[in-house]
Amino acid sequence: MPLDHYVTLGRSGLRVSPFCLGAMTFGEEWGWGSSAAESEAMLSHYLERGGNFIDTSNGYTKGHSETIIGDCLCRDRARRDRVVIATKFFSNMYPGDPNAGGASRKTIVASCEQSLRRLQTDYIDLYWMHVWDKFTPIDETMRALDDLVRAGKVRYIGFSDTPAWKTAQAHVQAPWRGWTPLVALQIEYSLIERTVEGELVPMAIELGLGITPWSPLRGGVLTGKYTRHNASSANPERGDRVLAYLNERSFTIIDELVRIGHRHRARPASVALAWLASRPGVTSIIIGARRVDQIEENLAASGLSLTADDIAALDAVSAPTLSFPASILRNANMIMHNGATVNGEPSVAWPMSPTSSADRY
Repeated sequence: MPLDHYVTLGRSGLRVSPFCLGAMTFGEEWGWGSSAAESEAMLSHYLERGGNFIDTSNGYTKGHSETIIGDCLCRDRARRDRVVIATKFFSNMYPGDPNAGGASRKTIVASCEQSLRRLQTDYIDLYWMHVWDKFTPIDETMRALDDLVRAGKVRYIGFSDTPAWKTAQAHVQAPWRGWTPLVALQIEYSLIERTVEGELVPMAIELGLGITPWSPLRGGVLTGKYTRHNASSANPERGDRVLAYLNERSFTIIDELVRIGHRHRARPASVALAWLASRPGVTSIIIGARRVDQIEENLAASGLSLTADDIAALDAVSAPTLSFPASILRNANMIMHNGATVNGEPSVAWPMSPTSSADRY
């Protein structure tokens, strides 16, 4: 799907591109990433292609990511208003100050003001809680976010990297209290990381939260540049975050990506992104890059349509082991429908069922 074929985010009216430009690589303060000039070139290229969705965080590259976006986009009000800027609170930017990070009212309000200053804007389109803060009552977090929306400093809110049960609690209680509900969920999701399909993805679909996956290529593992032959000598910039996943399961997935890619004349990364775009609930995939040409490589997935057989093959080699009660639920149709087809889903006969009236008590 082209960048300018916009989609609404969750049950909101916010229109965003199907591929979001992630800005964690904006700035070189973490020892890897892009210079301010290269970051601005990527931003401009993405916008020229029709993209309108930028994702960053207060903590990315020590705040420089937000500053780069502000310098590039927000000095021109007309340009800024055409872009959907998402940023996050949670990261502590002041060592030794326990109230500088997390999701308390004090932290949220201060973090928002600091992000607005760095972004050089008077509002944030989408404000994410970056990680769940177990020390702060969720109603305190939600009320503080609602106050920011009412003050006009934030337009929409969402959660990132938060358990399904806590996200559901926050989202369901919001309308009952007259507070702003969540519109989106940001989670790690890829052919390598599919355990989110156990709780988080079904929850998002049920509650109408748009899913924006991060790390869709698992730090470059799914690009195909790492193989069984070069894995032992690989020295990725992000270290163990990549090396820990250079294993046989990943290589089996990569083999399938290469096979399918050859048939479609597409790179493995494009196939991996096209698979993710086909998953239920996924609204906008966050792509990361350090150069303009890497953005183009990722966006090649927008013109790729996988067949049902392609998707089934990738599903098979990447099937995750989900936590309880997933194993029980796999047999639910058999136990409750006992051979009948309901809503298009067939079931097999339950072997423990009575087979005749004489068998029933």
